[in-house]
Amino acid sequence: MLRVKLSVSLATLLALLPLALGQSAVWGQCGGSGWTGPTTCVQGSACTFQNDFYSQCLPDGTATTTSNGSGGSAALPTGTSTAKSNTVAKSLGGKKYFGSATDNPELSDSTYVATLSDNTLFGQITPGNSMKWDATEPSRGTFTFTNGDAVVSLAKKNGQLVRGHNCVWYNQLPSWVSSGNFNASTLTSILSTHCSTVVKHWAGQMYAFSFPFNDDGTVRSFVFSNALGLDYVTTALVAARAADPAAKLYASNLHPFNLFINDYNIDAPGSKSTAMINLVKSLKAAGTPIDGVGIQGHLIVGQVPSKANLIANYQAFTALGVEIAITELDIRMTLPETAALRAQQQTDYQTVISACKAVAGCVGVTIWDYTDKYSWIPGVFSGQGAALPWDANLVRKPAYDGIIAGFTN
Repeated sequence: MLRVKLSVSLATLLALLPLALGQSAVWGQCGGSGWTGPTTCVQGSACTFQNDFYSQCLPDGTATTTSNGSGGSAALPTGTSTAKSNTVAKSLGGKKYFGSATDNPELSDSTYVATLSDNTLFGQITPGNSMKWDATEPSRGTFTFTNGDAVVSLAKKNGQLVRGHNCVWYNQLPSWVSSGNFNASTLTSILSTHCSTVVKHWAGQMYAFSFPFNDDGTVRSFVFSNALGLDYVTTALVAARAADPAAKLYASNLHPFNLFINDYNIDAPGSKSTAMINLVKSLKAAGTPIDGVGIQGHLIVGQVPSKANLIANYQAFTALGVEIAITELDIRMTLPETAALRAQQQTDYQTVISACKAVAGCVGVTIWDYTDKYSWIPGVFSGQGAALPWDANLVRKPAYDGIIAGFTN
């Protein structure tokens, strides 16, 4: 017994040693905007820049072949398909687009932008952060659209659709909203004014309204739901539609304006999907404008729901008379990457894409950026990453072949 106790204590000390030395462990964070932790790595690893928000301790010998959590090597299998994802999504998949998210710091990377701008690969772009509340109305009544305009301008130049993202979310609210201690009437006015102003500025675009529920199907607690209940969803949707009532008639480089609710963990049947279905039913019964549901699709390699379950869930939504779209697809893995993990990821991407293809009301798929170089995953899920179809060097992975197969077969 004493030997066991000593072993546990030694293991604990070893685990804490990097922290005691002021160093990050392998795969740990070592830098990025706002980072206040260690900026050096334990022996055998190096702090490697991934993006403005995240640097990571990668094992020696991997940093030259991968970044942003790919964790693999040059020997890993790559994608072989030469087909173009957006072209295939439209011509063989019957969808309106295959798209990618992006963010403004990435637009200074000319090689990255060249691929993003290829409308045979991506027919749609979602701005990751530049249309959110903290970016568009940082102080009450003061609106700024510069960064959002930059993304929209790029898409227009490329002939790509734009999905607006988003009017209201529980996160990335400026403190004047979240900590303002406003009463319900004032919050309703604030929300209505914000959504109306944002939609008017980018009239003619599709918008996603995010995250009404917790994973167990209960209403997510934040400033608007606490004061208004689910009426905040109605307020946002009504304000958006009133701001641009004729937008569906527009024919331009921007998508006709559809009102979408957007949420995560509603990929397969479950309490959260049921709650979202009930919300859509109640909105439609009340005459509230609602055109679709965005299913985010932040998934895990080897844990993707079956194609049958995905289809059943998608059809449960479309049976309500709304469209669906997969809006933020990525499929992450525990690092380091292996050939087997890449093969499973290829299968998982094919499963999701083929399920969307099988449902006529699934109008399109957007991946949450296209390259591991700029993925959000490593900065949020320690030790995980490699979630996207292009690696950090902008080389297609087998996951890309899975996407093509999903639209083709």
